[in-house]
Amino acid sequence: MEDDKQIGMFDLFSSQEDIKEMNNAPVDEDSKNYYLELVKTLNYHCERYYNDDEPEISDYEYDTLNQKLKKIESEHPDWIVDDSPSRRVGWKAEKGVRITHDVPMLSLQDVFSKADVEDFVNKVKATYPDVEFLVETKIDGLSMALRYDNGKLTSAITRGDGLIGEDVTLNAKKINDVVSELKVMPPEYLEVRGEVYMTHKAFESVNEEQEILGKKIFANPRNCAAGTLRQIDTRITAKRELSLYIFNIQDVRGMEFKTHSEGYDYLKANGVKVIEHSYKCTTFEEVWEKIDLIGELRGELPYDIDGAVVKINNLDYRGDLGNTIKFPRWAVAYKYPPEEKETKLLDIELGVGRTGKICPVAVFEPIRLCGTTVSRATLHNQAFIDELDIGIGDTLVVYKSGEIIPKIKSVNKALRDSSWTRYSIPDICPSCGQKLYRSESEVDIKCINPNCPSTLVNHLINFVSRDAMDVKGFGGELIKSLVEEGFINNIADIYYLKDRRDELIDKKLLGLEKNTDKILQSIESTKNNNPSKLLSGLGIPNVGKATAKELISHFGSIDDVMNATTEELLAVGDIGMISATDIYEFFKNEDNRIICERLKEAGVNFVSDRISSDGVLNGMTFCITGTLPSMGRNEASELIESNGGKVVSSVSKKTMFLLAGENAGSKLDKANSLGVKVIDEAELLSMIG
Repeated sequence: MEDDKQIGMFDLFSSQEDIKEMNNAPVDEDSKNYYLELVKTLNYHCERYYNDDEPEISDYEYDTLNQKLKKIESEHPDWIVDDSPSRRVGWKAEKGVRITHDVPMLSLQDVFSKADVEDFVNKVKATYPDVEFLVETKIDGLSMALRYDNGKLTSAITRGDGLIGEDVTLNAKKINDVVSELKVMPPEYLEVRGEVYMTHKAFESVNEEQEILGKKIFANPRNCAAGTLRQIDTRITAKRELSLYIFNIQDVRGMEFKTHSEGYDYLKANGVKVIEHSYKCTTFEEVWEKIDLIGELRGELPYDIDGAVVKINNLDYRGDLGNTIKFPRWAVAYKYPPEEKETKLLDIELGVGRTGKICPVAVFEPIRLCGTTVSRATLHNQAFIDELDIGIGDTLVVYKSGEIIPKIKSVNKALRDSSWTRYSIPDICPSCGQKLYRSESEVDIKCINPNCPSTLVNHLINFVSRDAMDVKGFGGELIKSLVEEGFINNIADIYYLKDRRDELIDKKLLGLEKNTDKILQSIESTKNNNPSKLLSGLGIPNVGKATAKELISHFGSIDDVMNATTEELLAVGDIGMISATDIYEFFKNEDNRIICERLKEAGVNFVSDRISSDGVLNGMTFCITGTLPSMGRNEASELIESNGGKVVSSVSKKTMFLLAGENAGSKLDKANSLGVKVIDEAELLSMIG
């Protein structure tokens, strides 16, 4: 319902079970559509990973799908399409100034078993009996090339699609590990490749600040590092403390190295930080021993790794073996399976989400997984508990998904005693004590008390978020304090805090006088928001940002939405029976109507000033990409929607226009392949008149 991200039959796999089932699925003569959908799904996740820095599945889950793709393509080479991930390195650079790589920045061939590593080592040794290997940590970050002319750093470039990357020189110079000048025997030209990453400590610091500021929390250090390196504001890059390890010399003129290790020695003499865990080996047994060693180290390292690299040390041998279109033939990357351990379940704590959903969380004896101590993991709902047959005192098998999020895999039932009983969520809310509710059509158990304290805090956090009213500087901790002190009992109270300014300053609940006034002014400024943002923040089930826009576009005001019948709601484009019923029941509730009246009395905007049914862009669907000459994407979206058009986040056959600026990237390619009309900013303004 939210936008038109149609990924196909796979629908963005999110569980290990889904992927296992798919990986074991038979390949037959009728499965070409299956293959094409798999290509589409992997490309979607590639773009989320490389350009949006917001992956939706773990590396392990992606690798599993990618292995399936390779299996199908090996059996049906005539099916292989040009946009298959197997024919591409990374993803096209879409942001900033693009620079062509002098030396392609290739990926590494992933291997997943001891036998695969042994096969690689033996094949190389068959040709070069005296070969020496290096086994190194594979840091989970993003690749960057640094170019030096006569010892001076001249440019820094991201990998992009391996052939063209983004110029990130200004941001790279804000990374302490980037050496700006080579003073010891500087060559005429040197290009090195490294991995930009973020330590666990730096990552936690960034997320703490994001939470205080009420901004989006980063999913993992790699995403944070990628987004930071591509920031427009270099001050943000400097503040977030990125790190860099160099792992290869791409090109050199005016100097010669015989081995990779010699290159490392030269770089270290110039103060360049190279991979710290690099082991020389001559036999397969030594190689595997070092892979095991790195696997044990990954729990103690201050940064994330996602494998171990095995590569040839002798550079002449590398030159002889060369590269494929995507990989060097002289190296492989061994990917470790998700780390998992057993631990005892001590308790199950119940939380209450924004919509009243009861969220069970397993509390277990602390264990170390992938470098961090974990003691909690979500149990999702009663259906998940029933499926795994979980009870207090059970021995759980816990793993980390993508080495970030701890998850429950299974229960070791052999270790149970005779007193075991399966856990059932009580029928009383843990926060307010009211009776819980479970509808026949949903798996979730909910508290439907509108005054439930836990629901209120989460509801308020959503209300002030960017997708709703977007109150700057109003974070979760501030909201929690205001609720606990009795200053806020519902969302309308936010707009009456100005009447209690002196009390807030005395109690320092929003900080000192200057910060208090800043936040109060931020609250006041949101009164003029388009009413779709208010509607999105009210907490109506199944009404998010896109649906709220549809409703306001159709009805014109929140008052009209409040008074609409179920039949009238069903007349709105993307509204189905479940959503229509939820909206109708929400506004039928007297407490919710009182809150809306108080919001209106406080001066919050309820009426849209945009044209809907008779707008000049009515019925037209747009997607926006690239950098526009005079307006940002949000401004362009508002302009289109204010004239009756609809803005979606991805290009499909239903998209009528792609509004493209500079560096349009993959969306432009897709629009051209689908025959979607491409327009620029001037053409859009001409259409609006």
